[in-house]
Amino acid sequence: MTAEKVAKIGFLINPIAGMGGRVGLKGTDGLAASQALAKGAAPQSEERARACLRYLLQKATDLQFLTAGGEMGENALAVCGLTYEVIYHPPQQSGPVDTISACQELKRRKVDLILFCGGDGTARDVASVGSEIPLLGIPAGVKMHSGVFAISPQAAAELAITYVRGNIKLRETEIVDVDEELYRAGELATRLYATALTPHQPALVQERKRIYLSGDEEEFKDQIALFAAEFMRDGSAYILGAGTTTAKIAKGLGLEKTLLGVDVIQNGQLILKDASEKDLLALLDKEARAKIIVSPIGAQGFILGRGSQQISPAVLRRVGEENLIIVSTPHKLAEVPRLLVDTGDADLDCLLAKKRLVVTGYRLAQRKETAAASLF
Repeated sequence: MTAEKVAKIGFLINPIAGMGGRVGLKGTDGLAASQALAKGAAPQSEERARACLRYLLQKATDLQFLTAGGEMGENALAVCGLTYEVIYHPPQQSGPVDTISACQELKRRKVDLILFCGGDGTARDVASVGSEIPLLGIPAGVKMHSGVFAISPQAAAELAITYVRGNIKLRETEIVDVDEELYRAGELATRLYATALTPHQPALVQERKRIYLSGDEEEFKDQIALFAAEFMRDGSAYILGAGTTTAKIAKGLGLEKTLLGVDVIQNGQLILKDASEKDLLALLDKEARAKIIVSPIGAQGFILGRGSQQISPAVLRRVGEENLIIVSTPHKLAEVPRLLVDTGDADLDCLLAKKRLVVTGYRLAQRKETAAASLF
């Protein structure tokens, strides 16, 4: 890219991305979108896309956007006052085939970058254009394990501008996705679907999720669980986020946790299993004392905003940031320079951003910086 050339950016939104998170569906592939709507889920992706576009508008006014009609991009660009051309008109209810068709037209128009808003399923569809066009994801899905996503909508905007100005290079990264049916059943089966080029700046692009398997890891999880069994005797309702570390805490109490969901334990009993945001808020109406236990995603460092979106800004504000407990094995903690939060509530993210204690073993803790992803 050169500074003199007007950059052509393909811009696409998956309108249903992320809707399943707060209602506990863990994704919106297949029939899950209609199920999410039936459970009262609200669209999330357009607002995430607008946050990116607003930041882009502050930084650059000479970008040429090519997009799909209506909710797939046109509406967000129009609201933000950006100039655009609609190159594909989807039906009222769009689907993966429309993302793929729009991307093929963007390829024909030789765009310099495809900036899309969604999750891993959307990334798979966008990657159908092949590996010639750089891709960059605005994070809006329930599961985002691929390395093509920026850490926040604002970070996506910064990366896009910096790339089209010729100031950063591309790296090859992996597009991965999980089987959502198995995922909802508590089994994480990840598959590599494609590779893609994406603008890269270490602090702004998330790493692909990693799973650590070793004897030392399991020993530290056992120690964390032993310590948790002590402090969880205070009568509070403990909201446990997703992951193997929190699952080990439940196992230490003789309980079986939803591995990839959010459960609640009180006085050694499982009182809510695979809870939605609505379930948690109803519980908080009755419980005077509640605490949240979360663990960072391996290699990415996110403790909130990925994977456990049922623990929403409304839930976090009700519980109080002082009642947020972070647990992690030392190895996982050493892999990330900082912990990240991306709840969708910028003010809350800033409140959560500070030095925090992280439980790493039996009566052991380390201090780690927690940062709002939107600040990068």
